[in-house]
Amino acid sequence: MPWRTALKVALAAGEALTKALTKAVREEIKQTQQAAARHAASTGQSASETKENANANAKLGISLEESLQILNVKPPLNREDVEKHYEHLFAINDKAKGGTFYLQSKVFRAKERIDEELARLEQKSEAAKKEETSKNE
Repeated sequence: MPWRTALKVALAAGEALTKALTKAVREEIKQTQQAAARHAASTGQSASETKENANANAKLGISLEESLQILNVKPPLNREDVEKHYEHLFAINDKAKGGTFYLQSKVFRAKERIDEELARLEQKSEAAKKEETSKNE
């Protein structure tokens, strides 16, 4: 009998924990989607561009806005400025110079996210140029 009661309590606790975790994950997804929608509204992006941004944010674990703040660059993005700011911040946050691995990794992830955005913009620009040349021919 005591085992049955203990088993029921354990199952009830597991069920409650599962429900709480599921709710937390759903809330996080909802907040991420709302943040992406706010960003799209402020930048005038289309739904597909917003989805691409959300996917890149999820894949790399950092948003474009946060990346821009970390590297202290402003849109429109310039690859040289990004590289210059990255090199400086990465060097001064070196552990040998009194920096921390955490800050260095944040700087690295920020550059990685901005590089992803630059690649996406270049790809979009090339596609537009190809479409324009095909229309002119």
